[in-house]
Amino acid sequence: MLEPAAFLAERVDAYDAELTDLRRDIHAHPELSWQEHRTTELIAERLEKAGWQVDRPSATGLIADLGQGDNVVALRGDMDALPVDDVTTDIWTSTVPGVAHACGHDVHTTALLGAGLALADLHRESPLPGGVRLLFQPAEEVMPGGALHLMSLGALDDVERIFALHCDPTVDVGRVGLRSGALTSAADLIDVHLSGTGGHTSRPHLTGDLVFALAKVTTELPVILSRRMDPRAGVSVVWGKVTAGQIHNVIPAHGSVGGTVRILDSDAWSEVEHVVREVVAEIIAPYGVTAAVDYTRGVPPVSNDEESHQILVEAIREVLGERGAVVSAQSLGGEDFGWYQEQVAGSMFRLGVRTPGGPTYDLHQGDLRIDERAVGVGAKVLAAAAHRTLSRPS
Repeated sequence: MLEPAAFLAERVDAYDAELTDLRRDIHAHPELSWQEHRTTELIAERLEKAGWQVDRPSATGLIADLGQGDNVVALRGDMDALPVDDVTTDIWTSTVPGVAHACGHDVHTTALLGAGLALADLHRESPLPGGVRLLFQPAEEVMPGGALHLMSLGALDDVERIFALHCDPTVDVGRVGLRSGALTSAADLIDVHLSGTGGHTSRPHLTGDLVFALAKVTTELPVILSRRMDPRAGVSVVWGKVTAGQIHNVIPAHGSVGGTVRILDSDAWSEVEHVVREVVAEIIAPYGVTAAVDYTRGVPPVSNDEESHQILVEAIREVLGERGAVVSAQSLGGEDFGWYQEQVAGSMFRLGVRTPGGPTYDLHQGDLRIDERAVGVGAKVLAAAAHRTLSRPS
């Protein structure tokens, strides 16, 4: 028999037509977070046919196991789509108005299935030296994310290491982006609600000038945080909405500003909510208004540990060659894979999906198109990483 990595790559290639058809099917029938019923059914049926033990502990998403032993490695793929119009013109464009796989989760799901099929074939030829668990996760696109849901159902029981992938439309197909340490940012939601007595714009001294105070919060909170927090943590506050008043000459009694707080460092993430609340109180103190801060912790940073990173380096070298890996840039995007890494070691890689010489798309946009050869690449790397993990000395 071929060496395991070569065998796994050969088996992924053998499933290429099936995986391409499945990815197109999933793309044409996208499902929003917590609604991934059809996708779950498709994946469960195929895995069971391949010999995986499939557990469906909730309405959407599933956990599948193969092999046995004290050492278990997990592979995760997310399944949900976004509330975005698909404006591509492929024949497999979304058939669901206002919903599209604009983040590439159809690729993630299909690549993970491809890895599962290849690993099942290898297991029949030569039993795996441990257990592999596939996590087909719902609801990555909502905070705090479906990862916590699967974890509450025992997804990480006995797992020693976990791997995942994410599409990167800035990297050419056939290459994979890697980074040890912080890869993505924590992402929290913040809403600051100000209240005052209201009044006439001709007499601001007789009332709390709420709009002025709201403007100070909007402009000063990001600046002050950059001085209160370690700048190496990469804290970023960006506002997405501001609401106050209706009439030019009336100071309103209520107003609010809402946005996101992103930070690359896990320790700083644990502190930032307290600092935000403290700074808001200091900013509004001179203006005769009160503040209520709604702070929603979203997802932690994805921080790849060095050993898991090295396993990916070796796996990529085996299946893609010496030029298969490129250095991935850090991102301030949120990704709930970080929740898994709070409990077990793991690493996420960036899957190149751009056709060489072709246009560069952006994630979360309705015109996102991927080079379908990326599905097989992702499947090979996931499968090889799982086998290398199980084959390493204890």
